[in-house]
Amino acid sequence: MKKIIILGTGCSRCNDLMENTEKAVKNLNLDCEVEKVSDLQQIMKYGVMMVPALVIDDEVKLVGKVPSVEELKDILFNE
Repeated sequence: MKKIIILGTGCSRCNDLMENTEKAVKNLNLDCEVEKVSDLQQIMKYGVMMVPALVIDDEVKLVGKVPSVEELKDILFNE
């Protein structure tokens, strides 16, 4: 099972990434866990200097962007 983590402090862009990711996961009918991490100490462990960020299976895939649901589907489908 894939593990997807959204790194963000709770700003609107972070919330948008979470929402778009959940929609993409649902549209693809993926069996995965989607989690949001807003603790700065946890975010820093990934070496991320800008949020929001998308992490899939402990690998940072996107930083500082809010891709569309369709773009996220492409990213998730190719994982």
